[in-house]
Amino acid sequence: MSTRESGANLVQALKELSVRWQETKAHWHDGKSQQFERDYLQDLPDHVQRTMGVMQEIDVLLKKIRSDCE
Repeated sequence: MSTRESGANLVQALKELSVRWQETKAHWHDGKSQQFERDYLQDLPDHVQRTMGVMQEIDVLLKKIRSDCE
């Protein structure tokens, strides 16, 4: 699997998680759910975005390595 495919999978997983979390919040809306969202979900989109940037850098490096080895 390429880094591009892996990145797309990561973004899709985040979208699915977001949808599922919205569904869950309809039934779980106490202090613990708010803490869970704050501790685990709130910063996740930023982390995924930074990860995508790093994965793109890795993709560029891998292409250069392949090119240098040919």
